[in-house]
This record gives sequence, C-alpha cells and structure tokens, in this order.
Amino acid sequence: MWGEKIVMRILDQSSTALDIKALGMSERNLEVYHCAYTQPYGLALITGPTGSGKSTTLYSTIQDVANPGVNIITVEDPVEYRLPGINQVQVNNQAGLTFAKALRSILRSDPDIALIGEIRDAETATIAIEAALTGHMVFSTLHTNDAASAVTRLGEMGVEPFLVGTALDVVVAQRLVRRLCSQCKEPHQLTPEEAESSALSWEQLEQGDAYRPVGCSACAGTGYRGRAAVHEVLDVTPEISRMAVQQASSMEIQDVATRNGMRSLRQDGMDKVLQGLTTVEEVLRVVV
Repeated sequence: MWGEKIVMRILDQSSTALDIKALGMSERNLEVYHCAYTQPYGLALITGPTGSGKSTTLYSTIQDVANPGVNIITVEDPVEYRLPGINQVQVNNQAGLTFAKALRSILRSDPDIALIGEIRDAETATIAIEAALTGHMVFSTLHTNDAASAVTRLGEMGVEPFLVGTALDVVVAQRLVRRLCSQCKEPHQLTPEEAESSALSWEQLEQGDAYRPVGCSACAGTGYRGRAAVHEVLDVTPEISRMAVQQASSMEIQDVATRNGMRSLRQDGMDKVLQGLTTVEEVLRVVV
C-alpha cells in the first residue's frame, strides 16, 4: 500500500555447474532418478516452490542425456540457460505462444526428449502425458509440497488417473538450504531438542559430524556460504501406478514409497546435517 515492490532474481550462470552428479543427490536418489530419465519414453517431474533449484536440476539432466544423435526441444518461460545443440523455445503469451500450443507444435518435429518449463494447466498436463505415452521422454516441473502430491495433483488438474499411472516414471521434490561456510564452521554436539526434531537414531547421530555456523569475512559474518539441495525421489513402481489409477491419496502413496526405500525431504536434509553441510535449523526452516 506504500508503493511498488521490486524483486530481483539473479542468475549467475558462471557459478552453476550443470552436472547431474554435482546436485548433491544421495547414491540411492541418483540411482533411481538416473534409471528413470534414461528411459526412451515416460514423464519425469521436478517439484518444489519457486526458487528451489528445479530449473538447475532439469538443465543438468538434459546435459547428461544430450548428444548429437538425440533431438531435444524445450519450451520455457523464460529460457534461463542457453545450451548448445538443443532447440529452445521461449513462451510468448501475448502472441498466443503458450506452453500447450508450443508443445503441440514441437511434437510434430519428432523430438526424442521434450522439456516443458512448467505444467500450469490441464491442457499442458494432458499433452505432456500423451507425449510420454507416444514414445517421447518428457521433463517438466510442478508446484507441490512433496513428491507424492504430484501424483494426486495431476488428477486434480483434470488428467485421467489411468493416464497418470501409465505415463509417470519418477518425481523429484527438492528444496534449497544454506550451506555452512567451510572456512569457519565448527563441530557441534546436537542438543536433545535438535536430536529429537531430527528424528535420527542415536547410532546415526554418533556416526555423523554435525557443525554450527560461526561467521567470518568469507561468508560476510553469516556462517553460511552457498546453498545445497535436499531431495525426495519417488520411484513410480507398478504398485504406485495402480494406486494412481485407483486415485489413492498422497498420504497413502507416501507410505508405500517410504516402505520401498524413499527418503523424505526431511530425512535427506538431516543426512546432510550429519555430513556437515548444513544445520538442523536450516532443514526445519524449509521442510516440515
């Protein structure tokens, strides 16, 4: 009410290495994700709020599968990274070039891989899933709180449940936490309150090395420098596919995925606490 507000989002491409192995995924998460995105067809979704690193994960994935023999076309709003050898299309809503219309057009170019910047409506979601079912590998992003919610979210957008269960291969939910400054962090024994909130066993706590922020000239006195990603990778197994067709709730899907070995965002974040990358407070700040 006191005037305009300006938000500046800075993309420093020089400091970002588009390497799938540099994303900080755990061994299990990377194995599940790699197995899914190297398939000849299917749908892979990256979920999370604005500014959670979804685009970086997508571009890193595309870089990993790109080669001169693969036809890759992207539809983005905006095009954040210019990638050599890849056809990138900028959405222009004023000219009528929406995600859905652009996607319909590029599918006539017979792409092996299609990247859609974001699934915003039922039309785009339906076209993306139909593309995944007709021999294309499709990557996109969706705004959900966790990986399991992406399955139910597509149904809420109007996509037929049997299409979701058939097309979806993997969902990656992620958040960004501040990374401890490597020059000034110091060892820290977790308090009983921190240990309780971490939901880790005493054996895990004893084997890990927790640190706390101090502050120095290298990190401008904050104790943190840079960011690290925490991930939750949902492998859409035949059982979860059947649950999607049956319109099971996200909580039920989460329970089954957890039994199958999925680590939640919070658990992955706490693993990074014990690796000395971040703090319990940072993890609890971004995940429930």
